[in-house]
Amino acid sequence: MKKTLVLSAALMTLVGLSSFAEERTLIDFTTLKADIAVYPQDYDGEKKENQNKRTIMDYATAAGASFSAEQKDLMKSSLALDQWEVVLNSSARSVSSLAQSQVKPAPVSSNSKQPFAGSDVMGVRVVFPTGAYNSNAKIVPPFSIPAYEPYSQADDNGERQKAESSEGGESSGPKWLFEADDPSDKASPAYGLVKNVGTLKKIAVTTMGMNFPHALYVLLGDTDNVTRRYFMGYLGFDGWKTLEWNNPEYISEVRTREIRVYPIYPRGEPFVKFEGFQVCRDAAHVGDDFIGYFKDVKIIFDKANLTSERDIADEDLWGIIGRKESARQALEMSRFGNKQVNRYIEKQKMATEETFTSSLSEDGASNAQSNGGQAANAQ
Repeated sequence: MKKTLVLSAALMTLVGLSSFAEERTLIDFTTLKADIAVYPQDYDGEKKENQNKRTIMDYATAAGASFSAEQKDLMKSSLALDQWEVVLNSSARSVSSLAQSQVKPAPVSSNSKQPFAGSDVMGVRVVFPTGAYNSNAKIVPPFSIPAYEPYSQADDNGERQKAESSEGGESSGPKWLFEADDPSDKASPAYGLVKNVGTLKKIAVTTMGMNFPHALYVLLGDTDNVTRRYFMGYLGFDGWKTLEWNNPEYISEVRTREIRVYPIYPRGEPFVKFEGFQVCRDAAHVGDDFIGYFKDVKIIFDKANLTSERDIADEDLWGIIGRKESARQALEMSRFGNKQVNRYIEKQKMATEETFTSSLSEDGASNAQSNGGQAANAQ
């Protein structure tokens, strides 16, 4: 009888612990391949695929009347890999480092033994200063991933269709745009957003090291619009590896946990969203080029609520979170839209000529021999 009680208690403990944490892929960079070509209407150059259809956002819907149609065409962006940006801190910022630091899709060889062989992962180049002082770089998405953007499908021009209503039946996709295609499926990767997240237990990054001694951090945002960074480890290794962060304050025993109760609405369903990586170079280490590759970011977490299904659709009734999110998106639009327009104007002002127009006759008998400005060799 005693053995039976002990086994029952042990089984209940294991069941309780296993029901604590849940694993999700927060973002998988192999799903962010550019698959549609989106350009302004008056663009007459070569058009190649430059945006990701699943994650494209059109900020022109919130633009004011002061923007022209051509400028509004520039306000589409997505999480396609070559749209991501490298943000250098002040000590690392120089003309050459700004020009050369970039993010590119990096094709994995089809002969690789990894399960993602043949796919594109995120490739990052950062040019750090060679001087002996600390510097860092953030690899960030082109826009802050919105937590309450309703899911809708986009066409091949990047135009999103009207979001489907959840009333009167189930929708054909996730509720929010940057959630996983099937939020109930643990194997379905999200696009930078996971809802119903309580305490984070672990974070994992799949990365390919190239023996750089730099430190890697993951940047995550939460419901309160607070960004936190998590130290993943150092990149001083060669080959693919999974770096993990383990929450040192995570308590597995329920009886010793401090139970906190928060209002469910209008605070909103707790979430985490991906806000980027940070690579830190110590002053004692060699600077110059850093190359890194990233495949995905995964999290293990406690659920904030046992179930996210409620008898009353609070947000549909009151719309409080939607108004806050709309105001946040309008601010983001003003920043992103103005940045895109300013870049377009700057590009229009850039010189297109590579050589001077000659003032001389091409076949003039008195013309000197072209030698690049160097003195002729006397014979």
